[in-house]
Amino acid sequence: MSGYIKRPEWLKLSPLDAAALADMRKLTRQLNLHTVCESARCPNRQECYAEGTATFMILGNVCTRNCTFCAVESGRPQAPDPHEPENVAAAVAELQLKYAVITSVTRDDLADGGAAHFARTIEAIHNYNPDIMVEALIPDFQGSPSSLQTVTDTPLAVLNHNVETVPRLYPEVRPQAEYRRSLGLLRQARLSKPGLLTKSGLMLGLGETRQEVIDLMADLRQAGSDLLTIGQYLQPSLGHHRVARYVPPEEFAEYENIGKQLGFRYVASGPLVRSSFHAAETYLLATGEAIR
Repeated sequence: MSGYIKRPEWLKLSPLDAAALADMRKLTRQLNLHTVCESARCPNRQECYAEGTATFMILGNVCTRNCTFCAVESGRPQAPDPHEPENVAAAVAELQLKYAVITSVTRDDLADGGAAHFARTIEAIHNYNPDIMVEALIPDFQGSPSSLQTVTDTPLAVLNHNVETVPRLYPEVRPQAEYRRSLGLLRQARLSKPGLLTKSGLMLGLGETRQEVIDLMADLRQAGSDLLTIGQYLQPSLGHHRVARYVPPEEFAEYENIGKQLGFRYVASGPLVRSSFHAAETYLLATGEAIR
């Protein structure tokens, strides 16, 4: 669980822009909001903040699970903020976003896993401007079909749920999650709302093998996943799961090609790729539809 491997040159990160960081923090604090960019220490927040975008994390910033790869705080969360859906819509309006990505911590303490709160947030954005496209990056809702249906019944453009890693590593990396449950959620999303784009993502460098990655990609295609993101795992602290290896860019390119052969509508694969990074561009490239 401990120890760092020196980062290679292709993973050298630029320092954060102090002004862009201050502006985004001011907005989120005014509206009592959280971003996964900050809570998960995303390496791309420099670029996203400079472009005036962020991925909002609803249902608080404390997760009921303790995945060993994740920098988000784990513990006993507070009750959801009833004003949060409207505050997210206000932030989307302030940033003039045309494509908004909403995610959350996992809330196993809530009967519906927070699905109704997701739905209210999506509806609040839609009520502000029905032309804004929304991508929801959801937890597994413990496999609840009704919770999933609550989210897919909204005016949603993309339903995203990350499998994160290969099934062999789940006991180490995602001890409270189930690989087959996540695949089932993606499969059920397609059934609950025909035509809905589904998306998933995984990290490399946790100890997986090449064949395990290819098998996982095939599983996702069988589950109906349209879009796929593949990025390099970066260890948030000495207490988190260690980096087993840094995957070279050419290997990411190989997985991208394999994903295309498997039939994904779009694959984003690279060391700094993250699930919601350049999400609007991913949607555009996958569908050819202009974002209004």
